[in-house]
Order: sequence, then structure tokens, then C-alpha cells
Amino acid sequence: MKGRNKLANSSGFSSIELIIAMVIMLSIMGVVSSLFSKALTTRLRESSRTDALTSAQAALNVISREISNSGYGLTGNGIVLADSDPGKLHFLSNIINTNEIFTDPAENLTFYYDPVTKSILRYDRNGDGAGRPQTSIIVNRISSLSFLYWDYDGTNPPVGPNLTPSINTSRIRVTVGVSLEQVVGQANPQSVTLVSDVTLRNSDFMLRQY
Repeated sequence: MKGRNKLANSSGFSSIELIIAMVIMLSIMGVVSSLFSKALTTRLRESSRTDALTSAQAALNVISREISNSGYGLTGNGIVLADSDPGKLHFLSNIINTNEIFTDPAENLTFYYDPVTKSILRYDRNGDGAGRPQTSIIVNRISSLSFLYWDYDGTNPPVGPNLTPSINTSRIRVTVGVSLEQVVGQANPQSVTLVSDVTLRNSDFMLRQY
């Protein structure tokens, strides 16, 4: 009888042991949950950053490609001085090489930022090929667009940056900014900025590089 009671008393876990085991398990679960939450927020942040970079880079590529044609087929750099500043760029080109200059699509363009739609807009005064203007969105979810100008007079290195262009402007810096979406558990707000320096194709500065 005594042996049976001794065996019964030594089997199973005591209440204290069960409580300690539960506390340890809960602590481990808490650590795992915290690590998983941090990994998830990091993934969301990086995904948002990747989307922002892709959008901004796509916009920058389109804008840079078309700005490089500013003044093409003309005697000047093609920039409409009275209609260009840090927030807007209006330029002309003669890509088709017709006698009626800058009357074809993509030969009379304006790039600017619309804060209402958070988009970069491309205004083509000859957009449909029949002289009817056309405005299109280059990219949305953008927080800023700005232009800076460098001048070259043929004797000195480019002078700048300048807030407004001149007849000697030969290089333009395009800056696109994107504010990332808020991510819980991460430092907010975060932003991405991409910059592209574009040398105008027929500028003296470009020709003297060869």
C-alpha cells in the first residue's frame, strides 16, 4: 500500500511546474509574435519603397528622354523662358524636321506637378496630331517634381544651379520625390528622391564634350 501511494505522489506535474511551463511558453510565443510583426512591417516598408522607386524611375526616364530633345532642330535650346521655373518646364523641338516647327506631337511639351492628384502631368499642345492639346498622367503617387537649370556660355563651365532657365541653359536637373505610405511600427514618414541630370542634345556644352 505504501509503495502504491509513493508512486501516485511522484507521477505528473505539480501546479507550480505547470504555471512555470505556461509562463515560459507564453514568453516564447510573445517573442515569436514580436519578431513576426517586425518582419511583416519591414516587408511592407520595403515593398512600398520598391513600388515608389519603380514609379519614380519610370517617370524620370520618360521626362529625361523627352527633355533631352529640347531645342532639337532649332537654333536655341527650345526652352520657353517665360513659362518655365522650378515647378514647370515648357520646351519646344523640331523632331520631324518640317518647315512648320513644333506643330507635331511631342514637339511642344510642358511637364508639371499636380498636387491635387499627386501626379506628374505631361501637357502636349499638339497631342492628337490635329492641333488639339492633350494632357496625360506620367505617374501618380508622387509627392514632388522640381527643375534646376545650368547655363553654359561657351567659355565657362556650366553655371548653376539656377531657379529659372536662360537662353544659355544647357543642362537641366529633374528631381522626383515620393512619400512612402505609413507603415505601423516603422519610422514615418519616409521618402524616396530620384535625380537625373539631362544635357540638351544640341547645346554647345554637349557638342564640346566630343
